[in-house]
Amino acid sequence: MAVIHNTAMTPGTLELLAAWLPTQPWYVETDREPELTQAGGFRLDDPQGEVEIEFMVVTDESGDPPISYHVPLTYRGAPLARADDALIGTAEHGELGRRWVYDGTHDPVLIAQLLALLQSRAEPQAQSATDTPDPSVTTSFSGAALSIEIESVAVANGPYGTDIVLESTTEAEPDSESAGLLIIRVTRVLRPDQQFSCPSTTEARGHVTAGWRSPDGDESRGVFVALCEAAP
Repeated sequence: MAVIHNTAMTPGTLELLAAWLPTQPWYVETDREPELTQAGGFRLDDPQGEVEIEFMVVTDESGDPPISYHVPLTYRGAPLARADDALIGTAEHGELGRRWVYDGTHDPVLIAQLLALLQSRAEPQAQSATDTPDPSVTTSFSGAALSIEIESVAVANGPYGTDIVLESTTEAEPDSESAGLLIIRVTRVLRPDQQFSCPSTTEARGHVTAGWRSPDGDESRGVFVALCEAAP
């Protein structure tokens, strides 16, 4: 259950992201420091109850027009092994103590739960309410069910967003010697009604669609995540 604590974290997530976002290759440069506001998102539960998982949308109003970004995050009570490059920062939580905040595209717990969400095995949760499903987050999935055991992961950033590349097996053939390659393509720059597709050498297996708010209050929806599979 995604528990929301009514307390502050210092520094706050937006403050940490204001320093981290400009270092990313998909960030749209402006002439000023980022001016971030939270614009949407949702959460997923960690079955072990140890890692907080959040898919946050922040809007940078330092440029014209404002740009909205999708940032998957994990919050941990201890450092994630071999993930120094994915660390966004550390903060003090009013109830939980020190938290290590990571770019969630590098976190195996987030990746496993994202695959579970795509296959309707996990339920999206409201961003700011405890134990409250978020029905506005929709998913699609086709083909054979996938094992969600994460063994090999590579993460690649580009101007379009982030690709998480991992080996997969189907549940029908868990002992297959020729594991397939999956690409979880994460949209980073959110634009209303944008077309977001898989690489040309892959086939689409599913997607996650969610909404966010523009600074003027307009509601938009788009693909946050696309699931792609290497063609046989």
